[in-house]
Amino acid sequence: MLETDDAARDLAGFVLPEPGELIETKDPQRPYVLLDAEGAIVVPVEAFFAELQANSRPATTIRSYGMDLLRWWRFLSGWGVVWDRVSRRDARDFARWMQIAPKASRVHWRHRASGEGASEPVKRPAAGVPNPVTGRAAPGRLYSASTRVHCETVLRSFYAFHLEEGTGPIINPFPPARERRRLPTAAGRTARQTAGGRYRPSLPQRLPRRLPDDCFNELFAALRYNRDRALLAFWVSNGARASELLTSRQRDPLPGEQLLGVVRKGTKAFQQLPSSPDAFVWLRLYQEEAWRAGVPRGGHQALWWTLRRPFRPLTYHAARAMLNRANALLGANWTLHDLRHTAAYRMARDPGLALTDVQWVLGHAHLSTTQIYLPAGRDEIIEAVRAHHQRQTRLEHVPAVPAPGYRAESLHDLFGGAR
Repeated sequence: MLETDDAARDLAGFVLPEPGELIETKDPQRPYVLLDAEGAIVVPVEAFFAELQANSRPATTIRSYGMDLLRWWRFLSGWGVVWDRVSRRDARDFARWMQIAPKASRVHWRHRASGEGASEPVKRPAAGVPNPVTGRAAPGRLYSASTRVHCETVLRSFYAFHLEEGTGPIINPFPPARERRRLPTAAGRTARQTAGGRYRPSLPQRLPRRLPDDCFNELFAALRYNRDRALLAFWVSNGARASELLTSRQRDPLPGEQLLGVVRKGTKAFQQLPSSPDAFVWLRLYQEEAWRAGVPRGGHQALWWTLRRPFRPLTYHAARAMLNRANALLGANWTLHDLRHTAAYRMARDPGLALTDVQWVLGHAHLSTTQIYLPAGRDEIIEAVRAHHQRQTRLEHVPAVPAPGYRAESLHDLFGGAR
């Protein structure tokens, strides 16, 4: 029987409860645990995390899955629904709510510690407003389509796991997409099957964003420290992920061979990546300053450290803060992953470099992933179209030449002409 009380829920006025928390532990067997409103560990989520870990998912993946599950647990608690008694209506309402719900306002930890600004919401730019430097739209007040896609995938996988284990609902509340009805080609449609979930939003096809050379030079000039310049030079030359570069140890740089060793994100394999000579020059300048300041030395020690005492190995969030400070000076919103895209574009569009070599450097499992860097980027397309319009303008001002056998003055008398 179909449920008819959908209108009873005020999704527009629903405020997500705040109880519950995803916390990081020091236990390698369970790097993250989800706590409910009473502070108890959510057992079904813990079992799902164990399954992810058994499938060699890194702790960062477990954390991202946990944040979506925390949001789902809070949504259920707000309506008084138990996780294993959910229905398709609950999943459908959750998907509808994420389309219209504003993001939760968070206060910076410094303000929380001082008690300042606790009642002031975080100001977010309007959704869809592009940055004048990068062209990327700023994050809006609502959940983005990519966030909703990730959340739907996580919840569908979570309930699929418990469905197989026999510990959850007898049907998955997040169903797969319906199969499109096969129609003849003459009808103008091709037979295909929609992938993903039924409540999964569509994502627009976007080209990876890279830094043009002039923007990269401006970003490099905005950096204040040799450590930051070395990091930027390595990211745009060897294509390592931001987190991978931070895994390097002091024994891993080989300037004579222009190689830097990193630990790959997915496979956890150690790989030596060829890098530009300039990157090693900036690295040496940074190391001399760091060692004089008292940074620990040793082959097993981390390569990248904080600049102030007490010295700590540099984390991903600290590296992102470094880039954001430079962005603030330029009025830009470049990301650390844009640097990897930049390196990938430079290598993939070099006719002297085989695409399979680029695939090895980037650590892609499939060559099709590397091929997305073959088409021209946004800036190259814009410049090409501008050149097209300039050529068209020049053609419009070229006077027409009569075909052989016709007199120009006769055509002028017949059709008229500008004087």
